[in-house]
Amino acid sequence: MVKRGRIIAFFLIVLALFGTIGTTITGITKDMKLGLDLQGGVEILYEVEPLDEGQEVDSQLLQATVESLRQRVDVLGVSEPNFNIEEPNRIRVQLAGVENEDEARELLSTSAQLSFRDVNDKEYLDGSDIVEGSAQQNFDSRTNQPIVTVEFKSASAFGDVTREIMNDPDLDNRVVIWMDYEEGDSYEEESQKADPKYISAPGFDQVLNTSNIQIEGNFTVESAKQLADILNAGSLPVDLHEEYTTSVGAQFGQQAMDKTIFAGILGVAFIFLFMIVYYRFPGFIAVVTLSIYIYLVLLVFELMNGVLTLPGIAALILGVGMAVDANIITYERMKEELKQGKSMMSAFKAGNSNSLSTIFDANITTLIAATVLFIFGTSSVKGFATLLIVSIVLSFVTAVFGARFFLSLWVKSRFLNKRPGWFGVKASQIQDISDKSEVEPTVFGKQFDFVKHRKKFFLLSGVLVVAGALCLSVFNLNLGIDFTAGSRVEINAGNSVTAEQVEDQFDELGLEPEKVILSGNNNEIAVARFDKQLDQDTVGQVRTFFSDAYGSDPNVSTVSPVVGQELAKNALLAILYASIAIIIYVTIRFEFYFALTAILALLHDAFFILALFSITQLEFDVTIIAAILTIVGYSINDTIVTFDRIRENLKAKKRVRSFAELAKIVNKSLMQTLGRSINTVLTVIVAAIMLFFFGATSITNFSFALIVGLFAGTYSSLFIAAQVWLVWRGKQIKEKPIVYVEKKRNDGPQV
Repeated sequence: MVKRGRIIAFFLIVLALFGTIGTTITGITKDMKLGLDLQGGVEILYEVEPLDEGQEVDSQLLQATVESLRQRVDVLGVSEPNFNIEEPNRIRVQLAGVENEDEARELLSTSAQLSFRDVNDKEYLDGSDIVEGSAQQNFDSRTNQPIVTVEFKSASAFGDVTREIMNDPDLDNRVVIWMDYEEGDSYEEESQKADPKYISAPGFDQVLNTSNIQIEGNFTVESAKQLADILNAGSLPVDLHEEYTTSVGAQFGQQAMDKTIFAGILGVAFIFLFMIVYYRFPGFIAVVTLSIYIYLVLLVFELMNGVLTLPGIAALILGVGMAVDANIITYERMKEELKQGKSMMSAFKAGNSNSLSTIFDANITTLIAATVLFIFGTSSVKGFATLLIVSIVLSFVTAVFGARFFLSLWVKSRFLNKRPGWFGVKASQIQDISDKSEVEPTVFGKQFDFVKHRKKFFLLSGVLVVAGALCLSVFNLNLGIDFTAGSRVEINAGNSVTAEQVEDQFDELGLEPEKVILSGNNNEIAVARFDKQLDQDTVGQVRTFFSDAYGSDPNVSTVSPVVGQELAKNALLAILYASIAIIIYVTIRFEFYFALTAILALLHDAFFILALFSITQLEFDVTIIAAILTIVGYSINDTIVTFDRIRENLKAKKRVRSFAELAKIVNKSLMQTLGRSINTVLTVIVAAIMLFFFGATSITNFSFALIVGLFAGTYSSLFIAAQVWLVWRGKQIKEKPIVYVEKKRNDGPQV
């Protein structure tokens, strides 16, 4: 008899949940903080250096510098500036949504050491003699030109200076006002230039006993106001030098967000459709829980005050593909149980029980890679890693508890009894429960002998590895400025531009890019690379020139050699530490040989990403490291599922004495997990393909790395990892047979 109350409860719960989602999702997405790559802005990494030899750059000085910078940023109207102190002597500043980047950079980096000197560069007064907050932008009453007025603490002090200068005929009755005077600067030299370094050099013909003075110069209203703001913010206690900068135009950010969200919708829609078509009713349950999962990820990320970036959106989309893996593992196990003739209730319990440890191990190993990525990643990569970690945790919760709870309501209602077709199982596939013979696993109605052809797979991988190594040695990687240092300018130039035209435009600015390439779906993005760091003034000229030419601010990034070397070192350390952590975990959960072969498969996958980037000469930047570590997590996930099934089948066999027996178990395990591997990689790879074709240009290479890695990861899990383990473990089987016995304590079987 059907218990309709459980079915009614299911619909009531789902309606309540989706009602909550529908009424709150707009508020969540509206309050979500967007990163620089989505709303435009600038990120700068400053190296902090002392003003004099005796000054020590310690945490207290760094904190004081941050407070000074924060005061300066307040005048820009940036709603949520972000300042991070990075040991030992760096400060990272992120200004999302800033309207005038040139003004922001000058406002931040100017030390604001104001000094009043004579024409021989002798200093008389400095910024400490001015009343705090007294600087104002005004207009000269005679010429109506913009000026800056300031008030001295002592009127007599300024009068004494003018008197002393007037008494020396060589000093030309002139006060030279400097901002950030440096040793070696000279009024005599600068006065001959069209744009001198000093602010102004007003002359006078009488002693000026006044506390209020006006600073005249070739000001616009904006530049006069900026100078007043700098003076009011006060001088910095240190010198700041830019080591790394990246800026994104607002239009670039909006286009990137629109494209990537559209790509995400396509990817998620495919996953939903696939699950319903292939898994029927359980697929519908998966769609419900995945929808809740997406909502929870956004909710938790917003509550964490996380910053959503382009890689973060990619992590959310990929997270959906990975989240569905737990559902696929459970549903495949249920289908196996149904084919053995078990009842719906028995299949549900067995499927959930047998899949739990697999899902847990797979998620933990992926979580290890994501955590390492967070520790060693840069700001945008940290956003990707954070969202990936949140996705992994919530996917486990929703898939293991949410999906099982919803499906249990239907199973326990007995409505699904004698309806195996709702799970995609045909009546002809179901074995009589009294028939104790083993059901041989098939895919598309056929069996494959993977183990028999292992030498062919080893040979193929060997040939590909050698070919890849040759390509890497001949072509090398097209390393981005993240690793080589230099500058990168990305211009939204439209469909009609050519690389030669862009080179000519840079020539007008007196710049010669190392190379210019076109990218984007219609070659509308021109990317220029420089082997040197463009200074602040040059970046401002480039931005103004191309903004006037194409109506959109270009994206500009600069990286110093020191930071480039550090990023390269951190990338290698991230992969190394992730590998070590995974070896330790897999050894604890399985055995050392499983761990070693798993890492061998990971290195195999990472190598092919490197090789294809070498062949295609696509730019290899820090986001590709994020992609590689994502693949490390995904590939180990895939391998763990296979290893878990091998362990389960060994446990069922209890004793394995020959290589032939072990080979049969390995092949059976591969066949049992093949459907899951194909379906999981299909869902994730389609999401990555959507990002590649429809996502923002800035994550195209990232998406390409994911696609290559997903193919390589599936190949290595099926054809390399398990077979290598078979060869290594099989060689010892005569001396050390594999024996599973039950412990007396209730803590499971043991080898």
